[in-house]
Amino acid sequence: MDKARLNALKQTAVACRLNVLRMVRASGHGHVGGALSAMDIVTALYFYQMKLDPRNPEWAGRDRFVLSAGHKCLCQYAALAERGFFPKTVLDSYGSLDSRIPGHPDMHKLPGIEANTGSLGHGLSISLGMALGLRLDGSDRRVYTLLGDGELAEGSNWEAAAAAAQHKADNLVLFIDNNGLQISGRVDEVMSFRPIAAHFAAFGWATKEIDGNSMEQIVAALDELPLCAGKPTAIVCHTIKAKGLPFGENQVAFHFWKANEAQLRQAEEALAAEAAALREEAI
Repeated sequence: MDKARLNALKQTAVACRLNVLRMVRASGHGHVGGALSAMDIVTALYFYQMKLDPRNPEWAGRDRFVLSAGHKCLCQYAALAERGFFPKTVLDSYGSLDSRIPGHPDMHKLPGIEANTGSLGHGLSISLGMALGLRLDGSDRRVYTLLGDGELAEGSNWEAAAAAAQHKADNLVLFIDNNGLQISGRVDEVMSFRPIAAHFAAFGWATKEIDGNSMEQIVAALDELPLCAGKPTAIVCHTIKAKGLPFGENQVAFHFWKANEAQLRQAEEALAAEAAALREEAI
């Protein structure tokens, strides 16, 4: 990919992070840790990789994205709004009664949401069903899904992993947001699944490890798909929890953030400065 397009993707990721802050400003709180750590991955999917049509969200020829870790929905809402699936003013309703953007994704309320998620461990099974259905229909579309590393403790993930390999679902691509932290502490101290890539390889998946906050590495991994014909793909993304919050990165306390005005201003100014630097670089 040329430098100009890569720079544009990075600018879009910053814009999406600012959308996350916009929602936090509206509600005063939100699950920002995982939403921000996964934002570069989600940006690359919606603005580089996936075939989709914001004017026709149910277009049969679209790729699918399932956010298994549904509490990270701020990252998906941010990307959908930036991509034009709905007006950005909807972001200001986050945290309000009957909002179209509730605390977990709801496919009946918002265009672009493929499945209701949030009960952890369900997304990979749902995604596998979609992938097999697409194959039965003769479609060459892919299904992308995003899990958190803390979510791997749910046994249903491993049933889906075994089934995906058994059925050679090479149109299924899994991203693991490996930020090392979950609501109750460090993942390694709560329930470790390291080495994650080796676990999936043992189940019969093609695997790759990348820096999940490097747009260069994310795009390069997407360009390699499928990693191996006849095998589902698992990409382990090493990320920084709360990426973009200068005072919150790599801190478990920012899994869920109850923001104050001073913090919000500091975060907005930091992202605005990053956006300005990227624009200057593009000149």
